[in-house]
Amino acid sequence: MKTICLAYGRSSLSVRVPDGAQVLRGPHAPPLDRPEEAVMKALAEPIGSPPLAELVRRQRPTSVAITVSDITRPVPNPVLLKGLLDVLNRNGVSDAQVLVVIGTGMHRESTPQERRQIVGDDVLARVEVIDHRPRDAAALVQISSEPPVAVNRRFAEADFRIVTGLIEPHFMAGFSGGRKGVCPALADLQTVQRFHGFRTLADPRADAGVLEGNPCHQIALSVARTVGVDFLVNVAITHEREVAGVFAGDLVAAHEAGCRKVARWVAAEIDGPFDLVVTSGGGYPLDQTFYQTVKGMVMALPALGPTSTLLQASHCGEGIGSQAYADLILGYDNQWQRFLADAEAAADRTLLDQWEYQMQTRVLQRIGIERLHLVCDGIPADTVRRLSATPVCGPGDAAARLQAAIDGHLAAHGQARVAVIPEGPYTLLLQRGARPHGQAM
Repeated sequence: MKTICLAYGRSSLSVRVPDGAQVLRGPHAPPLDRPEEAVMKALAEPIGSPPLAELVRRQRPTSVAITVSDITRPVPNPVLLKGLLDVLNRNGVSDAQVLVVIGTGMHRESTPQERRQIVGDDVLARVEVIDHRPRDAAALVQISSEPPVAVNRRFAEADFRIVTGLIEPHFMAGFSGGRKGVCPALADLQTVQRFHGFRTLADPRADAGVLEGNPCHQIALSVARTVGVDFLVNVAITHEREVAGVFAGDLVAAHEAGCRKVARWVAAEIDGPFDLVVTSGGGYPLDQTFYQTVKGMVMALPALGPTSTLLQASHCGEGIGSQAYADLILGYDNQWQRFLADAEAAADRTLLDQWEYQMQTRVLQRIGIERLHLVCDGIPADTVRRLSATPVCGPGDAAARLQAAIDGHLAAHGQARVAVIPEGPYTLLLQRGARPHGQAM
């Protein structure tokens, strides 16, 4: 037997698996020795764009808006913002002219403590920091009528707009980062609903590692281009959340360059389905809700066959997720087939957060509820059952319950093929010899 650690909440869970179990993770991206210097170099030598300093001197903006990811993404925003502010200050833009917008999308607003964590105390003391408020009509401005699109007013109306973010595999948009810093991060409810619409997600190209032909990607990119993005700064991080790469410049060119690099770092090859797949929700901050936990489930799909068992550990310390999502999924009370039928029948009307349940049904259609098992601490077992998943119950802490579930499966199935995905949603599974769709490895 060998011991493997899975990301779980703010720590990890150690489990023992057979020596023959495959540990699925991409090559470890090496951390940069001097991330601050790497940021400054990327700003000075961008991809597909003049240097940031040159753009600022040329345009002479009186207002600059920078969007950053919310608390659900472990982006090293303080490092990025320090570099950006240094360049802006040296080229005639004062701190008073800078606004930082936290791109919440349809997530909840950040708490004061989370704001400090997101941008850092230094930035918080220097510039104005606000949350995007997608339900506040006064905080939005329409940028398109056909289809109707509204985005954060203060970002759209700034003289100069900078988008930051994190590039990682994304279970429906191919990769995160780039255009997602505008849509869904700064969009209104109607636009977010179209981005996550039933027909959009029913397209098989709305998948991890896929950019070419991906309708989620295309919608988000169209919105970002309509708003107008003057400069992009994206990062890639290691499993330990250290900066591994900085990609700055043009909205499309810099993002695609980052996606190609990240694809090489996170891709893990597999040979067909496994009998037992053990995965994680990605650890803090991603695994704090069941809503985000679904990402780990879906990312494991390439390793699952009809008789596979998926065993996922996800902390879920904040419970199910938004009230809208909780009401929706609990309202169907384990009847996922009925939800799917209802959603398809009303495909032109997307309910808030229904997209996460729709993505979960991809897994349920493959293996069913009885083979989808969840270890968590934040949701009672009887509620987990109502979420179209099977709770892992028993004595002991999460690690003990996870180990017991693994041991029980091995005892019942003998020489089972076992795979472990320690970083869960951050790992891109590819059949041996394949490449990420639309990406050059």
